[in-house]
Amino acid sequence: MIRILIPHHLRTLANTGKEVEVEVAGAVTLRSVLDALETRYPVLRGTIRERTSQERRPLIRFFVCGQDWSHTSLDAPLPEAVATGQEPLMIVGAMAGGAFR
Repeated sequence: MIRILIPHHLRTLANTGKEVEVEVAGAVTLRSVLDALETRYPVLRGTIRERTSQERRPLIRFFVCGQDWSHTSLDAPLPEAVATGQEPLMIVGAMAGGAFR
């Protein structure tokens, strides 16, 4: 099972907890994990990736084993620690806004 930590706004939308688990058949990549997540929680389709292009939405980031994988190919194999469920894939909603005064 692949463990995924999702941000609060997506938890609320999917009506789930902070961490969810999905099963992936075949190669464990960002694409296959996101496909499994969207299959289990259809309401998340289009929230993490664009519906048509499947590209990551600009204010979403992926962290794997403490490293930013946001610009890594969706088809790159995830590390063994994620594939075996030892470490979670973190989906983070990035913050945007103006300067703080």
